[in-house]
Amino acid sequence: MPNAKLDPIETPTNPARLARHHRVGLLGVVAAVIWGSFLTVSRHGIDEGLRGSDLAFLRYATAGPLLLPVLLRRSPLTLGGIGWRRSVVMALLAGPLFVLISASGYLYAPLAHGAVIQLGVLTLASIALSAWLLGERLQLSRLLGLAVLVAGLATIAGPAIFSGGSLAWIGDLMFATAGAMFATFTVLVRRWKITALDATVVVSLLSAVAYSPIYLLFEGTARLASVSPSMLVEQVLVQGALSGIVALFAFAQAVHRIGAGRAALFPALAPAVAILIGIPLVGELPTAAQWLGLGIVTSGLLVALRTPVQVSSSPAAAAEGVAATTPRSQ
Repeated sequence: MPNAKLDPIETPTNPARLARHHRVGLLGVVAAVIWGSFLTVSRHGIDEGLRGSDLAFLRYATAGPLLLPVLLRRSPLTLGGIGWRRSVVMALLAGPLFVLISASGYLYAPLAHGAVIQLGVLTLASIALSAWLLGERLQLSRLLGLAVLVAGLATIAGPAIFSGGSLAWIGDLMFATAGAMFATFTVLVRRWKITALDATVVVSLLSAVAYSPIYLLFEGTARLASVSPSMLVEQVLVQGALSGIVALFAFAQAVHRIGAGRAALFPALAPAVAILIGIPLVGELPTAAQWLGLGIVTSGLLVALRTPVQVSSSPAAAAEGVAATTPRSQ
């Protein structure tokens, strides 16, 4: 386990580097917006008769072929230099199994449960694992911001978090499991120093190759043929192109640039995005409490992402910090 010292990525040594880190933080916002869309579009697909297995197939049958040319230029036999063991672990955590568990939770629980529980667990587990496995310090500002985030998420969920049928707990458990899986993926990407592009390519391609034949053999395409073409386009665009490629790359890049603990705060924005997108897509209007929760979550995120500028004590220390931020494929 790394020594429990302050991560160089967490403390830029001059204002210019701090500004660059903040700009990279926008990648986390992009990922959060797409994840909010993913949650609502997944719920929409389930409501229209699709299953989690269908959504997983559409996601990776789209993302895999799109990224194949990238892998062919990056040592395909060793999966971009990452190696098969680590690649399989990443695909298990952030691949079809993740989508299956996440989307299938909507068979038992409503949208508010999925948005708040899944992404709340993702945030909390990522910060805890980052402190344990990566030695990232839990600064006071982050702890305070995290407390505000939790309060905001609870406000967004409101009474809906206690609604649902007698089997809602099954969906809640699925959402929590999915959040913990992606949190583990996030921390491992940072711990193994795998670049954002390599992580995205490997997860998408291994998932497509391993899952697509199984899906076609046991599930077939009957359900896909039964839905409207517009639904298929919606799922392919959001599940495959945006969530499967853009969001995964943007979040992995944010993890490398600002650290896994801080990057894990961005998914807290996704529930609010899901609620807003749910207005035109599934006809659910936000309540006054949900609007208030959106403001609280945003405030908590701003507090938690604050990082004081620290001046390194020596050129050697600064050089060590730069070296620690250089991704390495193993």
